[in-house]
Amino acid sequence: MKRSIWVGTLLVLIFPLAVAQDRPEEGGHEIQVWTGGGHSVSGGTKDTSLWNAGFRYGWILTAPHGPGFLSGRFEYAVDAVPAFVVFQPQNTAYGAGVNPLGLKWIFATRGNVAPYLELGGGTLFTFHEVPTGTSTINFTSGAAFGMHFLGKHAWTAEVRYQHISNAGLTTPNPGINTVQVRIGLGKFFGRR
Repeated sequence: MKRSIWVGTLLVLIFPLAVAQDRPEEGGHEIQVWTGGGHSVSGGTKDTSLWNAGFRYGWILTAPHGPGFLSGRFEYAVDAVPAFVVFQPQNTAYGAGVNPLGLKWIFATRGNVAPYLELGGGTLFTFHEVPTGTSTINFTSGAAFGMHFLGKHAWTAEVRYQHISNAGLTTPNPGINTVQVRIGLGKFFGRR
C-alpha cells in the first residue's frame, strides 16, 4: 500500500516533465534562464558595457497564423532580472530589474530552429546612478532577433538592442544604447 502511494506521488510529480513539448505550441508555456552582455553604441553614453542574467516565463497565446514565411505564434513573456551590472567609466553600478512587457513573434517552422522577433520593456533599479550623474531608477526598452534551437531543451541565441533611460526623471537624460548577445536555456511546456 505504501509503495503504491509513493509510486503514485512520483508519477504525479514527474508527469508534467514527461509531457513537456520540444517546441512552442498554442496554450503552452516557456521557461528559461538566460544571460547576456554587450557594449554601448552611438546615440547615448559612450564607453559603457553591461552584463545581466535572468529568468523568463512566457505564455504562447496563438496558433500559427499569418501569410507564408511570416506565419507564426504570438508569445507574451515576463523577465525577472536579479543580476544587472553596468560597467561605466566612473564606477560599476549593480542592480536588478523586471521586464513585464515581452511581445514575441515566433515564426512557425517545421525544423529544429525557430526564429523570432521580440519587443520589450521594463524597469531597472541600481545602487549607483546610470549613467553617472542621472538616476538610480531607469526604464529599459528593446528589440531582439533570435533563434530557438529545439530539442529536449530549447537553447536560445539572440542579438538585442536595448535602450536604458530615466525617461526625464532627472536632467540630463543621456541614456545608454547597447547591442547585446544573449544566450538562454529553457523548455516549452504544454497546456496545464
